[in-house]
Amino acid sequence: MKKTILFILFCLTISSTFAQDLSKYKNENFIQGTDTLKYRILYPENFDATKKYPVVLFLHGRGESGNDNEKQLTHGAKLFLTDEFRKTNPAIVIFPQCAEESYWSNVEIEEVSGKRFFTFQKGGEPKKSMSLLLKFTDEFFKNPIVDKTRIYVGGLSMGGMGTFEILRRKPHTFAAAFAICGGDNPVNAQKYKNVPLWIFHGGLDDVVNPQLSYNVYRELKKLGHEPKYTIYLKANHNSWDSAFAEPQLTPWLFSNHK
Repeated sequence: MKKTILFILFCLTISSTFAQDLSKYKNENFIQGTDTLKYRILYPENFDATKKYPVVLFLHGRGESGNDNEKQLTHGAKLFLTDEFRKTNPAIVIFPQCAEESYWSNVEIEEVSGKRFFTFQKGGEPKKSMSLLLKFTDEFFKNPIVDKTRIYVGGLSMGGMGTFEILRRKPHTFAAAFAICGGDNPVNAQKYKNVPLWIFHGGLDDVVNPQLSYNVYRELKKLGHEPKYTIYLKANHNSWDSAFAEPQLTPWLFSNHK
């Protein structure tokens, strides 16, 4: 009984510490008319408004959509809170939240017998949340604290799809990007063929077919661009934990400059 109580107290302590760490991501809103993009932003330790900093934009998956401005920190936020990252890479990290009724990517989704089929569009207007995100980045990246040669984007699942989406809509903005268990219409790869890219996927993914990532990788190779490509053969949809555990992910990302 005593051991059980101690274990519960330990879990509560860990949970409280994590919640406290997440509070370092400041709660913000970007408002355009009647529309609002909620986002959380992490500033570097010892932030100095007279300096310029790299920016990482992180796009969450479908399960973290909503309007609480909190769920989007579920996956990936801890990656940028470690002491090692904070000391090695003083950066501004932004986690926008996609509305429940919207989507990061311009894609049609059909579900048949419990399986999802994604049809990615070539061109077309962005969904509302992506449209808001594009306006937000247009404005935020003009800020003098932003090092415009070191702006990065990454995401998982719907956010991996959104990463490809924002790359093709802003092909000259990002110094590098990573997309985890996402996908895109390979035709769109022409737009972001010059952006250093690391693509991840789980080989057993039964939510987003790994072929969708491979199609982008193959097309980029055809175009003469050799992206980094990592397939976790035994991973299902959650390949992000493995990707986040890659010791070279953030060093590689921040090694790229425009």
